Amino acid sequence: MTAPTSTSAGAAEVDVRIEDDASPLVRLIGRALRDSARAGHAADTLTRSTGTVAIHSHDTPQAATISFGDTGIDVSGGVQAEPDATVTVDLNARFAPTADPAGDADLAGGVIEALTPPLPGWRDAAQRFWDATRALPGIPDVLIAVTEGPDGLEQAVLGDGPTQYLIAGAPDTLAGVFSGADDLVAVLSSGALGIQGTMSQLSVMVGASWKVRYDV
Repeated sequence: MTAPTSTSAGAAEVDVRIEDDASPLVRLIGRALRDSARAGHAADTLTRSTGTVAIHSHDTPQAATISFGDTGIDVSGGVQAEPDATVTVDLNARFAPTADPAGDADLAGGVIEALTPPLPGWRDAAQRFWDATRALPGIPDVLIAVTEGPDGLEQAVLGDGPTQYLIAGAPDTLAGVFSGADDLVAVLSSGALGIQGTMSQLSVMVGASWKVRYDV
């Protein structure tokens, strides 16, 4: 397991631990749980001391187990033993369940809540994204986020320099991509996001989005 990450959930401290060389699903779950803990979201679930929940992807073989214990939460790949609850989710829809849970329904519902932290505002999400990724090789000098607000077009301009990359979408769409709640490639494929930049810049931006989404 990696070293624990302590984050605040209400008045308690929560250690969310993932295994070394963790799979993308394990990293995705770990990041979501940490985001919830930082926001004080689903504190009752995050601070419980017992229970195991298996998480299955609805359209791929990916699976992981969340184990609650006295010292925190462990997330590991696969399902090694009979869990207390099992949920099947759409990983490209913010862990939305695609079937009724098996086992402990209350535990399953609490975990789904914990895996869906509230989104930050789109401007805050863009700033956090930029702070986390601006040093990556090949990242454009300037990131421009554009959305439609109540008074017309709004934009956030981050960075300074000759190269720039523009991403446009609804506020919730931008917040989802910049926070890691949504996969950039999946959102682009859905047509909910507009971009302006080169193909090489797109490649770099996809890598940057995965860094945020999978907390790497």
